[in-house]
Amino acid sequence: MSTAVLLDTALPARRIDLRSRLEHAVAGATDEDLVWASGFLAGLSARAPSHRPEPRSDERPADTARTASTLTILYASQTGNGKRVAQRAFDAATAQGIGARLVSLGDFNPRQIRQERAILLVVSTHGDGDPPDDALALHRLLGGGQAPRLERLTFGVIALGDSSYPQYCKTGRDFDARLEALGAKRLAPRVDCDLDFHADAERGVAAVLTAVADHATTTPTRITLVDNAPRVPVGTPAGIPHASTVTASVLANQRLTGRHSTKDVRHLEFALDTTGFAYEPGDSVTVTAPNAAAVVDELLETMGWSAAEPVRLGEATLRLDEVLRSRLELTLLARPTLAAIAARSDHGSLHAALAGDGAALAAYVRDRQVADVLRESGARLSAQTFVDIARPLTRRAYSIASSRHATPDELHLTVAIVDGRHAGRPRPGCASGFLAARETGDEVTLSLERNPAFRLPPSDDAAIIMIGPGTGVAPFRAFVEERVARGARGRHWLFFGERTQREDFLYQLEWQRHLRQGGLALLDVAFSRDTAHKLYVQDRLRERARELHAWLEEGAHVYVCGDAQRMAKDVHRTLVDLVARHGGLDAEAAEDYWLELKRQGRYQRDVY
Repeated sequence: MSTAVLLDTALPARRIDLRSRLEHAVAGATDEDLVWASGFLAGLSARAPSHRPEPRSDERPADTARTASTLTILYASQTGNGKRVAQRAFDAATAQGIGARLVSLGDFNPRQIRQERAILLVVSTHGDGDPPDDALALHRLLGGGQAPRLERLTFGVIALGDSSYPQYCKTGRDFDARLEALGAKRLAPRVDCDLDFHADAERGVAAVLTAVADHATTTPTRITLVDNAPRVPVGTPAGIPHASTVTASVLANQRLTGRHSTKDVRHLEFALDTTGFAYEPGDSVTVTAPNAAAVVDELLETMGWSAAEPVRLGEATLRLDEVLRSRLELTLLARPTLAAIAARSDHGSLHAALAGDGAALAAYVRDRQVADVLRESGARLSAQTFVDIARPLTRRAYSIASSRHATPDELHLTVAIVDGRHAGRPRPGCASGFLAARETGDEVTLSLERNPAFRLPPSDDAAIIMIGPGTGVAPFRAFVEERVARGARGRHWLFFGERTQREDFLYQLEWQRHLRQGGLALLDVAFSRDTAHKLYVQDRLRERARELHAWLEEGAHVYVCGDAQRMAKDVHRTLVDLVARHGGLDAEAAEDYWLELKRQGRYQRDVY
């Protein structure tokens, strides 16, 4: 991820030469150098106020009495929502005359936290309680025994999360608690934001900026550090418009797994005009899908509601069945909805799940849907009450499995069909069930979700190592197709895992063709049910540890995609052990090795 130093725009002519000399001076500087330079220049400004020329009238802040000392806005997010909130906070701060810096935690030296005086930390929680990759270094420092005391720091935290996960907003809560324990003082209470985060995030930003402005005494020179990579939000409510949305026709819907597989995984191809939908390998699309008619009908029957009953949703009055079908979440369970139902019920299992640890709640929600909870709890809700407490229907995201250079005007997806059961009733996934039923010629609404944090190396000569069990292999199909189409000379090594080779080897013929033709240099597979002792991709990594380490030392990039709960953690531990053993490092130095590769963009993960 590249970093740029930006000074205030609309510079007077007399400063053009100064800007040119500054840009020349920082050429090739590291992220740490830039952070130091920011503080150094601000310090010079503070020490020599008499040398600062009086600003022109059109350069003055609108309200000089409410200008504030520099606020550093730090953000970290896997999907881009964190950056979006942070950018809005930065815009609001500058509009109020508050000097501010906008910094990705991926570009922030954790030790610099001791030099900060006021921060707003915008951070998401990934998977079930994990920090996003950009936040790992700071999270590790503050949570460790060598964490610095921070009595001079004031802070605010905006935590982003997904309340369908038991460890909702855990990373933000971790940071909030650790900063307080280290002596820092809150500017405002932490704000936890669900997928429909906009209103809560704006409230949190406003509270922090008010507190900063109330403590303002000086107007510093503003130097802003930003990363150049644009990011966009993912997982937003389905009713919110998206900037890059198309209607695509289905070209193919092919089952990849065998007839006797326990999984149904589909390869879907869509025809679309990529002129205005220029996706890149590593990007995803979200699918806007309605709830199945059977899911809606079961809920209506369970609760005794009339399909035609009018209900209010925002400013609109709509039929209940329309709202249930296309506006509300009926298949995924979120903690706020569960808590609202529990408040209207004395059902022991539901209360125990909410009061227990993350594992207890995860077990409770695993195969249940909204209708199950309402039926088992005995809660009697009016249709309007349910509409008021239900979560908005959200788009589902899928990694793109194709390259525009290899298949122009097409987009491919690899989709695992969710087909659970609870109490003898089928519990289909919302979007996956919708996609499974699509036939050739059907139209589907797709929204592009760019993922600049999961990108091929800038150089086609660089080697890449791809670790993608199950449907985690989807983006790597796009990676290999892209690099082959470009004639890249860098080597490709794929690690793939599934249950059985006969039934579950996704894209087997394609990988074998790439091996024959040079598109893959190496392919290692692990099929956990084909041997008496279960084998997983991390076992194959250990077997090939010496050669893997050699690739790393030669500059290879490593990519991991797939399950965040177990696979990604097991793979990361294996990679740390690998470099510790073959690089002669202790455990802490081995973790630092991978943090440095992340900083360089050579270790990227897309896990969920």
